[in-house]
Amino acid sequence: MNQENINSSNASSDSDEISLKELILKIQEFWRYLLSKWLIIVICGLIGGALGFAYASSKKPVYTATTTFVLEDEKSGGGLGNLAGLASMAGVDLGGSGGGIFQGDNILGLYKSRSILERTLLTQVESKGKKQLLIDWYIDFHHLRKRWADKPELINLKFINDSLLNEKHFLKPNRLRDSVLGVIVADLNRNYLVVSKPDKKLSTIQVDVKAQDEFFAKSFNDELVKIVNEFYINTKTKKTLQTVKILQHKTDSVRAVMNGAIYSAVAIADATPNLNPTRQVQRVAPAQRAQFSAETNRAILSEMAKSLEMTKMTLLKETPLIQVIDKPIYPLKKETFGKVKGMAIGGFLLGIISVLYLIVKKILKELF
Repeated sequence: MNQENINSSNASSDSDEISLKELILKIQEFWRYLLSKWLIIVICGLIGGALGFAYASSKKPVYTATTTFVLEDEKSGGGLGNLAGLASMAGVDLGGSGGGIFQGDNILGLYKSRSILERTLLTQVESKGKKQLLIDWYIDFHHLRKRWADKPELINLKFINDSLLNEKHFLKPNRLRDSVLGVIVADLNRNYLVVSKPDKKLSTIQVDVKAQDEFFAKSFNDELVKIVNEFYINTKTKKTLQTVKILQHKTDSVRAVMNGAIYSAVAIADATPNLNPTRQVQRVAPAQRAQFSAETNRAILSEMAKSLEMTKMTLLKETPLIQVIDKPIYPLKKETFGKVKGMAIGGFLLGIISVLYLIVKKILKELF
């Protein structure tokens, strides 16, 4: 039994050695076969190089517009809390600060939002004395009108900036218009816009817009940063700004009432110049009421003025500081696909494909 196992083991070992030899011979056979087809492989490589060169020559350069700015946002949870007692006299509830609306990296998400990108696309810019919406510029350098030649509804589609319309003409909802805007916004998010924080420890934010049109890249970057920063500041300070307006209105109202009471007291004295001493009630009572009203409103006005000034200081404190460090300037950074690189990649890929094709062809020929 043991002898049979030994013989079986030797036979298996011989079979393995034979298989390894066959593998080596097969590799040598394929190598010689490929060498015999060197002309085909070289021709395919040259064709691939020519295609890569043509691709590199036809590919337009990509321009990058970069804006870098620093965001300083002082977070104070109790800034308005100290004013609650003073403001309550005017019937105003200051509540808490609005510092929690955009905390951390949430401002980065604003740059990717559909509404912000649509507002930017519908912004009017000027180039070479010609005013045009950014979305129309996008359509022009992508030659979308030519692609829409067989679709009259797209050819006649007009985009209008809502802010340019007057009260008599308003932009009606348009399903096709919104659909085109949605497609363009998705393309911008996917291929054009990059928003990041280069250093996580700092508050520096970098906005990159990449496009094949230099003017569009710079203009879109400028308008996008402007719109987002204004929206951010307005939203952060909206609640406190409304409080300031309410307090200002109430302060002006109390001041007007106080001035009216002072005027009334003097007017009563002027109205009774030769008053009968036995009829003092005609002057004293109205004059004292007007004087009491003036004194009361003076005290209220004093406290409300303090509250108003403190709220204004809180508004200044809550307003975030956005300082632009670098703006895009012409000429923008240009990225091109090198012709030599295109030739090398095209030749290599088509050469590999030709080798694989020849090997598969030989294997199939041997099997069948």
